[in-house]
Amino acid sequence: MRPSEASAAEAQAAIAEEFALFGDWSERYQYLIDLGRKLPPFPEAWKTEANRLHGCQSLVWIVAEGDADDLEFHAVSDSSIVSGLIYLALRVYSGRSAAEILATRPDYIAEIGLAKHLSPTRSNGLAALLTFIRDTARRHAPAQEDTT
Repeated sequence: MRPSEASAAEAQAAIAEEFALFGDWSERYQYLIDLGRKLPPFPEAWKTEANRLHGCQSLVWIVAEGDADDLEFHAVSDSSIVSGLIYLALRVYSGRSAAEILATRPDYIAEIGLAKHLSPTRSNGLAALLTFIRDTARRHAPAQEDTT
Protein backbone atom coordinates (compact mmCIF):
# COMPACT_ATOMS: atom_id res chain seq x y z
CA MET A 1 0.00 0.00 0.00
CA ARG A 2 1.48 3.32 -1.05
CA PRO A 3 1.00 6.39 1.15
CA SER A 4 -1.55 9.01 0.20
CA GLU A 5 -0.08 11.60 2.60
CA ALA A 6 3.44 13.02 2.29
CA SER A 7 4.53 11.91 5.76
CA ALA A 8 3.54 9.53 8.54
CA ALA A 9 2.68 12.53 10.72
CA GLU A 10 0.31 13.87 8.05
CA ALA A 11 -1.30 10.43 7.74
CA GLN A 12 -1.91 10.33 11.50
CA ALA A 13 -3.42 13.83 11.44
CA ALA A 14 -5.72 12.86 8.55
CA ILE A 15 -6.86 9.74 10.40
CA ALA A 16 -7.65 11.79 13.51
CA GLU A 17 -9.65 14.31 11.43
CA GLU A 18 -11.64 11.55 9.71
CA PHE A 19 -12.53 9.76 12.95
CA ALA A 20 -13.52 13.06 14.59
CA LEU A 21 -16.39 13.28 12.07
CA PHE A 22 -18.17 10.35 13.74
CA GLY A 23 -20.19 10.88 16.88
CA ASP A 24 -20.19 7.41 18.37
CA TRP A 25 -18.21 4.21 18.29
CA SER A 26 -20.74 2.24 16.28
CA GLU A 27 -20.14 4.72 13.42
CA ARG A 28 -16.37 4.55 13.94
CA TYR A 29 -16.42 0.74 13.85
CA GLN A 30 -18.40 0.84 10.61
CA TYR A 31 -15.86 3.28 9.16
CA LEU A 32 -13.05 0.97 10.29
CA ILE A 33 -14.75 -1.94 8.51
CA ASP A 34 -15.17 0.19 5.37
CA LEU A 35 -11.46 1.10 5.46
CA GLY A 36 -10.53 -2.57 5.72
CA ARG A 37 -12.36 -3.21 2.45
CA LYS A 38 -9.97 -0.76 0.76
CA LEU A 39 -6.91 -2.91 1.39
CA PRO A 40 -5.20 -3.83 -1.88
CA PRO A 41 -5.58 -7.45 -3.02
CA PHE A 42 -3.26 -9.87 -1.22
CA PRO A 43 -1.98 -12.78 -3.34
CA GLU A 44 -3.13 -16.19 -2.17
CA ALA A 45 0.45 -17.44 -2.65
CA TRP A 46 1.54 -15.13 0.19
CA LYS A 47 -0.89 -16.72 2.64
CA THR A 48 1.73 -19.04 4.10
CA GLU A 49 2.71 -19.89 7.65
CA ALA A 50 5.95 -17.94 7.14
CA ASN A 51 3.93 -14.78 6.44
CA ARG A 52 1.42 -15.29 9.22
CA LEU A 53 1.44 -12.73 12.01
CA HIS A 54 1.29 -14.48 15.35
CA GLY A 55 -0.19 -12.76 18.37
CA CYS A 56 -3.52 -12.13 16.66
CA GLN A 57 -6.66 -14.12 17.36
CA SER A 58 -7.72 -13.52 13.75
CA LEU A 59 -5.74 -14.82 10.83
CA VAL A 60 -3.36 -12.10 9.60
CA TRP A 61 -0.71 -12.37 6.92
CA ILE A 62 1.88 -9.67 6.30
CA VAL A 63 4.71 -9.25 3.79
CA ALA A 64 7.32 -6.51 3.70
CA GLU A 65 9.20 -5.43 0.59
CA GLY A 66 11.77 -2.77 -0.14
CA ASP A 67 14.81 -1.26 1.46
CA ALA A 68 15.82 1.37 4.04
CA ASP A 69 14.53 4.18 1.81
CA ASP A 70 11.14 2.66 0.98
CA LEU A 71 9.51 -0.14 2.95
CA GLU A 72 6.16 -1.28 1.65
CA PHE A 73 3.89 -3.55 3.66
CA HIS A 74 1.12 -5.79 2.33
CA ALA A 75 -1.31 -7.41 4.75
CA VAL A 76 -4.73 -9.01 5.01
CA SER A 77 -6.95 -10.51 7.70
CA ASP A 78 -9.99 -12.74 7.84
CA SER A 79 -11.61 -10.23 10.25
CA SER A 80 -13.24 -7.07 8.94
CA ILE A 81 -12.35 -4.93 11.98
CA VAL A 82 -8.76 -6.21 12.01
CA SER A 83 -8.57 -5.41 8.29
CA GLY A 84 -9.49 -1.83 9.19
CA LEU A 85 -6.77 -1.74 11.84
CA ILE A 86 -4.31 -3.02 9.24
CA TYR A 87 -5.43 -0.34 6.79
CA LEU A 88 -4.74 2.41 9.34
CA ALA A 89 -1.30 1.06 10.24
CA LEU A 90 -0.31 0.68 6.59
CA ARG A 91 -1.59 4.16 5.81
CA VAL A 92 0.78 5.55 8.42
CA TYR A 93 3.82 3.32 7.84
CA SER A 94 3.80 1.65 4.40
CA GLY A 95 5.85 3.33 1.68
CA ARG A 96 8.02 5.19 4.21
CA SER A 97 11.70 5.01 5.00
CA ALA A 98 12.94 2.84 7.85
CA ALA A 99 14.08 5.99 9.65
CA GLU A 100 10.64 7.62 9.39
CA ILE A 101 8.93 4.45 10.59
CA LEU A 102 11.21 4.23 13.61
CA ALA A 103 10.76 7.93 14.39
CA THR A 104 6.95 7.76 14.26
CA ARG A 105 5.05 6.62 17.31
CA PRO A 106 1.53 5.32 16.58
CA ASP A 107 -0.15 8.31 18.26
CA TYR A 108 -3.28 7.96 16.12
CA ILE A 109 -4.36 4.97 18.25
CA ALA A 110 -4.82 7.06 21.39
CA GLU A 111 -5.90 10.16 19.50
CA ILE A 112 -8.92 8.48 17.92
CA GLY A 113 -9.73 6.50 21.07
CA LEU A 114 -8.94 3.07 19.65
CA ALA A 115 -7.00 1.98 22.72
CA LYS A 116 -10.13 2.28 24.87
CA HIS A 117 -12.47 0.56 22.42
CA LEU A 118 -10.57 -2.55 21.32
CA SER A 119 -10.93 -5.91 22.98
CA PRO A 120 -7.75 -7.26 24.62
CA THR A 121 -7.25 -9.76 21.78
CA ARG A 122 -7.56 -7.03 19.11
CA SER A 123 -5.22 -4.79 21.11
CA ASN A 124 -2.68 -7.63 21.24
CA GLY A 125 -3.04 -8.17 17.51
CA LEU A 126 -2.54 -4.47 16.77
CA ALA A 127 0.54 -4.46 19.00
CA ALA A 128 1.90 -7.49 17.11
CA LEU A 129 1.30 -5.72 13.78
CA LEU A 130 3.08 -2.55 14.92
CA THR A 131 5.95 -4.61 16.36
CA PHE A 132 6.36 -6.41 13.03
CA ILE A 133 6.49 -3.07 11.18
CA ARG A 134 9.02 -1.55 13.61
CA ASP A 135 11.18 -4.71 13.69
CA THR A 136 11.24 -4.75 9.89
CA ALA A 137 12.29 -1.09 9.85
CA ARG A 138 15.04 -1.82 12.41
CA ARG A 139 16.41 -4.62 10.23
CA HIS A 140 16.52 -2.29 7.21
CA ALA A 141 17.73 0.86 8.94
CA PRO A 142 21.33 1.80 8.20
CA ALA A 143 23.68 0.84 11.00
CA GLN A 144 24.44 3.74 13.29
CA GLU A 145 28.09 4.64 13.51
CA ASP A 146 29.56 4.36 16.98
CA THR A 147 30.91 7.80 17.82
CA THR A 148 32.26 6.90 21.25
